[in-house]
Amino acid sequence: MERTASAQGLPPWVSDGRAPLPADARSVEVLRADEPLFVAPAPTAGRRGAAALGARLPLYGATSGPGCGTEWLLVGPSAWVCGDVVRVSAQPPIPALAARVANADGLPRAYYFVGNDGALGYATLATAGQDKPIAELQPGYAVSIVTTGTGSTGDPFGLTTKGFWLPLADLRPARPSTFRGYDAHGALDRGWVVTDAAATYSEPGHRTKGRTRQRFAVVPILDRRETKGRTWVRVADGEWLEEGDVRVPSLSDPPPEARDGERWIDVDLHGQIVTAYEGKTPVFTTLASTGTGRGEEPTATPLGVHRVWVKLLTSDMDNLEDIEARRFYAMLDVPWVLFFKNGVGLHGAFWHSSFGHVRSHGCVNLTPLDAEKLFYWSSPRLPAGWTAVLPTDYDPGTLVRVR
Repeated sequence: MERTASAQGLPPWVSDGRAPLPADARSVEVLRADEPLFVAPAPTAGRRGAAALGARLPLYGATSGPGCGTEWLLVGPSAWVCGDVVRVSAQPPIPALAARVANADGLPRAYYFVGNDGALGYATLATAGQDKPIAELQPGYAVSIVTTGTGSTGDPFGLTTKGFWLPLADLRPARPSTFRGYDAHGALDRGWVVTDAAATYSEPGHRTKGRTRQRFAVVPILDRRETKGRTWVRVADGEWLEEGDVRVPSLSDPPPEARDGERWIDVDLHGQIVTAYEGKTPVFTTLASTGTGRGEEPTATPLGVHRVWVKLLTSDMDNLEDIEARRFYAMLDVPWVLFFKNGVGLHGAFWHSSFGHVRSHGCVNLTPLDAEKLFYWSSPRLPAGWTAVLPTDYDPGTLVRVR
């Protein structure tokens, strides 16, 4: 039996009609956070991604299959979910652009750190501060807040993505760096100052009194000169900087694994720079913080050519992620994650501003603004309402070369 899944012109699918869909069915409402999506209508099929709580995904069709009491529902390209765990809705799917939810600082929600005295989490707002807590968070624990409210005690509380309420008085807001890289448009002709108040020189070795360049300032690279074993770069007429105070992106050819014109990401460990390419053309470049280790050390960012194997809107990370975050108990909801080798990936970092210098235990740290940009530029594409997506043959993960 063949039938359409919607009166809105959505593609039909073959179904045995065991559990007919309502005639006005237009979308599938997700009832649990990070609901798994499968590449085929079976619980043993590979993962295709995950969907967000409350998202309404487009409904393309239905069919029967093992492990599902109702019908398997097709909600995207090679993306199936069991009808037992969702609700068929007459409401339209969420708009395609609804996936872009970042704030002005690049974070998808408000982020906080637990203060020096720790914090207790409560199951409901009505009992917050009075009932027995269900969670105890150590100082430095990083959380993101979905919404806020006033408890029965009159104190403000915030609801975390993990479902418990925390006293806002015990939290301090995260202040991520708002540094951004630049759109290259085919030319890597600028660099960045990476030292606080970098001294300027009228000529190499001749200090200009009282003049400095501030950290993260973008500077043109007009000339280079070697003098007495030191390298200098000219950034303006009569203005030179020591090369060690500046990071400059360098043009690189695509790896042999890249197809003609394919998008790929270059991670330059020496320069602590990430550059996005389309074929041989650089389109975006920025500062990063990579692993502190070298070679095969566990804190090294792994060399070689990899492919993004999963994209996650957010991912929890423990205190091993950052070399100087040992006091932190955990980082919840680290944003814009592109894992390219096991648990190593590019992602936004809201807990430091050391970009341009090694910092992490292996991952490639970017400002949230830059991480968000690369997240939506890279593949596989994350459909609206999804929290995670895995590549397919027709939408492979973006190449990442670490050198």
